[in-house]
Amino acid sequence: MTVLRLRGFEIHKTFLDHAAQQAVLGEIRSVVKKAPFFRPETPGGKKMSVRMTSAGEYGWLSDADGYRYADQHPNGMAWPAIPEAVLSIWSTLTGLDRKPECCLINYYASDAKMGMHQDRDEADFRWPVVSVSLGDDALFRIGGQKRGGKTDSLWLQSGDVVVMGGEARLNHHGVDRVRAGSSKLLPKGGRINLTLRVVK
Repeated sequence: MTVLRLRGFEIHKTFLDHAAQQAVLGEIRSVVKKAPFFRPETPGGKKMSVRMTSAGEYGWLSDADGYRYADQHPNGMAWPAIPEAVLSIWSTLTGLDRKPECCLINYYASDAKMGMHQDRDEADFRWPVVSVSLGDDALFRIGGQKRGGKTDSLWLQSGDVVVMGGEARLNHHGVDRVRAGSSKLLPKGGRINLTLRVVK
């Protein structure tokens, strides 16, 4: 495993081997059966290109009322628990006793992307954010804490894990595009991204 450092982000290349990726994917499928994917809207009323759901005490939502964490799926049910295989990634890479309270699950089809943004809906930015890539490659772009300016990009492959913490915790980041067909992990293609966050 190789660890790259880019603008304060730690990129753990091939942290999950193929068997581990399949195990995590199996647990995520169980979550999605209970809490189906939905396509959120931005506060301005535009549909996002990604589909999402969550696991944990809280899930992340976006609609006309703004960006926020909520304790229920839009269908009114409580979010499923975060799978143990996912929690073990957090524990191994952060070494923290504190566990994440949200696992945001984003599905990117071949035409999906995510604009540059900060993860700043959490109560305490001292806790890191851990991001797990499964499926097709994604072109990940990282900037600074202010919008605009120079950015750096790299391809994230299936099994890569990114830790965003410390001074880089509020750096802008996004996904410019997905390289369709670059992985066979998901039978129908696409990319799943898991983002682990301490909310409270």
